[in-house]
Amino acid sequence: MKRRTQAAAPSPAVARLRRTRRLMTLLFASTTAACLVVLAVVAIRIDSASRRSGLDHEVGSRAAGLSRAVWFDDAGVLHLEPLREDELAQGAQVLAILQATPGKTPTVRNVVPGRSSLPDTDRLDEIWHSVLDEQGTVQVSAAATKGGRLRWAAAPVWDGDRIGAAVLVGTELARSEHDHDLLVRWLALGCTALVCCAAAVGHLLSGRAMRPALRGLGQQEQFLAEAAHELRTPLATLRLVVERNGSSDEALRLVDRLSRLVTGLLARARLESGAQQVELVRLRLDQLVETTVEELPDHGSVTVTAEPVVVLGDPDLLAQAVRNLVENAQRHGGPAGSPVEVAVTPGLVTVRDHGDGVPLADRERVFVRGVTRTGPGTGAGLAIVRWVAGLHHGTARLTDAPGGGLLAELRLPTDPAPASSSSSHEGPGTVGA
Repeated sequence: MKRRTQAAAPSPAVARLRRTRRLMTLLFASTTAACLVVLAVVAIRIDSASRRSGLDHEVGSRAAGLSRAVWFDDAGVLHLEPLREDELAQGAQVLAILQATPGKTPTVRNVVPGRSSLPDTDRLDEIWHSVLDEQGTVQVSAAATKGGRLRWAAAPVWDGDRIGAAVLVGTELARSEHDHDLLVRWLALGCTALVCCAAAVGHLLSGRAMRPALRGLGQQEQFLAEAAHELRTPLATLRLVVERNGSSDEALRLVDRLSRLVTGLLARARLESGAQQVELVRLRLDQLVETTVEELPDHGSVTVTAEPVVVLGDPDLLAQAVRNLVENAQRHGGPAGSPVEVAVTPGLVTVRDHGDGVPLADRERVFVRGVTRTGPGTGAGLAIVRWVAGLHHGTARLTDAPGGGLLAELRLPTDPAPASSSSSHEGPGTVGA
């Protein structure tokens, strides 16, 4: 059976770009959706107000026109004969006449199509009193006795100087509400389709915009991989040549230092470009410092005082930072062989030398790449120390040592788990799970 080959996982930088693309797509779609929702709400409200205004105008005009068609004679008799031939009356969905003598409940006359189409008696009484209070046409929404919501208009019919009757005209809201609901559904469907289109267009445009960045990342990762190979190979060969020719220990130390510097710079480049991520593990900081100092070519003048300390960190990067601090103290801390004291306490690594120190005004500048304790140069040691401290959410600084000299501090957050849990080791100072 053939084994399936798994596709290589994308680099962290590529993964971040892809997350950014998805975020831009979501942002583009969300912005479009928000704008469309606002427009849809405005359109729905305008349509609702327009339909309500149209219904009010229709029933109000019909009721007012029919109120002028009927009349009271001198004997106080209400004549409804004109309604039989009036087109306004024939086109009304619901039509009724409310008539009452002063102080009495109105009676209902000439109901079209039937009494069940009108509101109940209490509601009719409220409409009648509203006409008396307003002395003009009133409009209300009320349910018919048989069910169904209607919009009503009641216009007064004058009997001399008093209101003797009212023409009540109603029209159903169902048809208007159905059309309004249909508009809402179409708007919702249209907005959803537009949002989907916007998301697709945003995804396409963001992909095209990020294509050069993805190509650049790929080229950068390829360059770093090739640079690591091309630089390490001649350094290894150079070390073999130096050893074979019996060159001085100083030459071997320089080659080893150059190899470590190249390795550190390449690691930093890969981390800063996003081609690689820092993997923090629980480790014994005291053991890591002791091992790092012992591996230095000239560690005879270095003394280490350490307490058991557990931190979360990258062993290679922390070892590089400690190595840079010690080598910096050896180079600038006085004559060759001058003592260097390294101490490890909870959350702190200090390296003390007995040199002339660094002026207060220059103690931040020496952490900049290309600046050394003696002035401008090609130094990157302390710059790498501060960079490693920042990756571990820590700090690095220089202070005056008690009694003279310089004290370099590397502060790191301690792991809350006790140091005694380090029962197995996967590497120098690494605490097993």
